[in-house]
Amino acid sequence: MHVRTWQGAYRGLIPQDYLDSLDVARWRSGWDRVLEAMDWPGTGVLVAEDHDEVVGFVSFGPTRDDAELTGGEIYSIYAIPGVWGQGVGRELMAAGLAALADAGFTEASLWVLDTNTRARRFYEAGGWSVDEAGRTLEMRGFSVREVRYGRPSRA
Repeated sequence: MHVRTWQGAYRGLIPQDYLDSLDVARWRSGWDRVLEAMDWPGTGVLVAEDHDEVVGFVSFGPTRDDAELTGGEIYSIYAIPGVWGQGVGRELMAAGLAALADAGFTEASLWVLDTNTRARRFYEAGGWSVDEAGRTLEMRGFSVREVRYGRPSRA
């Protein structure tokens, strides 16, 4: 599911040959490590299901930034393209923010590709604001630029 969401969400934003080369088995082992390291309620992954199929997820925890931020972070939020526009993302985001607030984080942040206008519109509609921070990530043979968004964990 995560590979499918990447292939849908990042089509046209990162090189297609990279998206085509994504290996489900490799991503599964990465998820095994993530899930083993979770320390609920401070970190977690919540999923959305439709007829017993996972169609989306949100992962969250303490900010990973080295900056002055001490709040929580939405590490990732994805839904399969077939459920885009149906409210799954809004529900996942609300659940992720509530989990951060329940864990004691009053502020939340997230990172998004600066060219990902669909995601940026989604975040801005949900009360997120872009801040001054930006970073460049090097990925297998190419780089991407990300910007950081922030908001209170409770509206």
